[in-house]
Amino acid sequence: MKPTSQRAGHSRLHRLLLLSLLWTARLLGAPETTGWIPLFKGVDYMIGTNSTPSGDFTSLMVAHILRVDLTDPDIRLLPTPPHTNYLANQRETAGRTVGQFVKAYGVQVAVNANFFSPTDYYLPEGTAMRLDGLSISAGFPVSPANQGEAASVLFDVNRTARIVHTNWPAGPTNGVLHAVSGDYPILVAGRNISRAYLGGGNIHEIQPRTAFGVSRDGTRLFLICIDGRQAHSIGAYDYETAAWMLLAGAHDAVNMDGGGSATMVMQDSLGQPLRLNASSAVADSGRERTVGGHFGVFAKPVVGFINDVSVMPYDEGAAITFTTTAPSVVQVVYGTSNPPGTPTGPTTSAATNHTVVLSGLTPGIGHYFRVVAISAVDGTRHESTVRLFTTTRTVDTREVVSLGAAWRHTFEAPADGAWTTPGFDDSTWAGPDPAVLWVTSSAAGTNLDPEILGGRLQPNFATGLPYLAYFFRTRFRADAAPAGATLAVEAYIDDGAVFHLNGRELHRIRMPDAPTPILPTTLATALPCSGNATCSDNFTVPVDGILVPGENVLTVEVHNVSTRSSDITFGARVVLETPVARPPVLGILRDGSVPILEWSGAAFRLQQADSPAGPWSDIPGSAVTSPYRITNTATTRWFRLAR
Repeated sequence: MKPTSQRAGHSRLHRLLLLSLLWTARLLGAPETTGWIPLFKGVDYMIGTNSTPSGDFTSLMVAHILRVDLTDPDIRLLPTPPHTNYLANQRETAGRTVGQFVKAYGVQVAVNANFFSPTDYYLPEGTAMRLDGLSISAGFPVSPANQGEAASVLFDVNRTARIVHTNWPAGPTNGVLHAVSGDYPILVAGRNISRAYLGGGNIHEIQPRTAFGVSRDGTRLFLICIDGRQAHSIGAYDYETAAWMLLAGAHDAVNMDGGGSATMVMQDSLGQPLRLNASSAVADSGRERTVGGHFGVFAKPVVGFINDVSVMPYDEGAAITFTTTAPSVVQVVYGTSNPPGTPTGPTTSAATNHTVVLSGLTPGIGHYFRVVAISAVDGTRHESTVRLFTTTRTVDTREVVSLGAAWRHTFEAPADGAWTTPGFDDSTWAGPDPAVLWVTSSAAGTNLDPEILGGRLQPNFATGLPYLAYFFRTRFRADAAPAGATLAVEAYIDDGAVFHLNGRELHRIRMPDAPTPILPTTLATALPCSGNATCSDNFTVPVDGILVPGENVLTVEVHNVSTRSSDITFGARVVLETPVARPPVLGILRDGSVPILEWSGAAFRLQQADSPAGPWSDIPGSAVTSPYRITNTATTRWFRLAR
C-alpha cells in the first residue's frame, strides 16, 4: 500500500495556552519547540515549528512528538490487536480511526502505525483489514514480516525497544511482546541517512509523516506526526523527519505509514479522544481516515496536588474519593453540563484522604465534576480536571417486541404522518410478516445471518431495485406507563430509519437531524456497518407522556442511502425498562479521620443504638439526609435505616 499520496490528525493542548499560539504564529528561527510538557505519567509531548530554512530543516512544518518512558512501571503498550474473527475472514485487524482506537481500548495516547489494505480510507469502524509488515500485539502474531515493509520496531517483555532496520529475511521473534513495522529506516545509530532517499519517488517527497524512534538504550520511545498539505505546515522530507527525531533524543528511527493517515490522538479528561496534530485528511474531508494499524500507550495521570480520584456511582448519587499531597479542606463542584456549577459544602477539617458524597442525582445520566482543594499548609487553591460519571439506573425489563415480531409494511408513501398514529387503518398493508424484513437485488444475498432473516419485502419490479423507503407498523402492550420508563432498542437497519411511538417521533438513525422534515424521498445520510445491517444500532429513549397503559403502536420508516442502492433491511428488538426502587444500602466511608454514612433513596430515617439489640432511636435533627458525618467517635455506635 505505497500510496501516491500518503496518509496524516488535530490538537488538544494540555493546560498551556502557549501551545494554541503555535497554530497561528509563525515562529522565527529554525526550529522552535515548546519543550517537553507532561501529558501523562511517563508520557511527554512537544511541538516543534520550523519557518526559516536552516540545516536539516528546510520546509515550513509543525511536528508533534510524544516521548514515552518505557522504564515507567505503569506504562503499557498496545499495537492493534487481531480481528475478533481473525482466522475465519483471513483478515488481520479491525479498521478504526486513531480516535476510535483510543475510545475502543481506553489508551491514553495513540498514533497510526503499519501500512494496510484496503485503502478506501473512510470505511466503517470494524472493517476487516490486512497489515503490511510484522505486527505483534501482546505476544499474538497479528501480521507476518514481509520484504516491502521490513523496518520493524520490537518491544520485549520488559518493554525495552529496539529497531531492526531491514527485518528481511525475517528474524526470530522469541521474547518479542509487541511489534510494528514501517517501510524504511531514516535514522541509524544516530546518523541521519535519509538524504540518500531524495529523488526516490513520491513517498520520499515532502509529505505528512508518522515515524517511530528509539533511544540508544531502548528505554525511550519517540512517536512523531508531522502536519502536511496545509498552509501552516506543508510536510517534511525523510531527512527532516530524521532531524526531528535526533532533536527529540532518538538514536534509531523508522518511517511509518503517513500522509493523510498521520494522526496523533490523546484521551482527554473526560475519556474522549482528542487529536493533537492537524491531519490533512481532516482538513480535506472533516474526517479521520480509517486505518488498519495503530499503536497505543496506557499511562496513569500525572501526579499533582489532587490524586487517585475515584467515583462509585449509584442510582441517585455517587461517592467520590481522592487524596491530596497536603492536608486540605475540599469540596466537589458538579452538574449535568460542562463546566459544572453546583458546589458541595466544604469539609470542616483538613485531611489528605477524602470522600465527598453527592446525593439527589438523576439516575442513568452523565454528571460532570471537578475536585477543589484548599491546602491547610499555605492556603493555595487547587482544582482537578473536569471528569464525567454516569449514575446507575435500576430497572425491571420486559421484551415487548422480539427480533422476529410480525410487522405490517408498505412501500407506498403515506400521504401524511397519520400512518404513525394508533388509529391509522393498516389493514391494506402487506403482512403481518416476521422480521428481519429485507429485499435485495444482489445475487450474493443480504450478508445477514440466515437464522435472523424473516419475510421478504416487495422490490420495485420496474427497476429490480428496492423502493427508496419502506414503512412498518407493529403493536405491543404495556401494563402501565410509569414515570421514567424507557425503550431500549436493538435495531438492524440498512440504511437509515426513523422510529415513532403512538404518533410521536422517538429517534433517528443515519437520517437528517431534527427538525428537518423526513419525506418519503429523503435519503439516509450514511451507510451502516460494512454497508449492510450486519451490526446493530442500539439506543435507549425516554417515553414519559408517550407510552400508554394497554396497546401501543410502534412505527418505523426505513430509507435507502441512494436511489441505486441494491438492498434494504429492517428488524428491531424492543425492551421496556421500568425504574424500580433499589433496596437501600447503608455504607460507611471515611473522610480523613471522620466516618461518613451514605445511602440511596428518600424517606428513610437514620437511627442509632449502643448495640445491635437496641433500643434504637432516630438521629436528632429535623432532616437527616445522606451523607451523614459522625462527629462523636468516642463511643461505639450502631446505625440502621428505618421508614
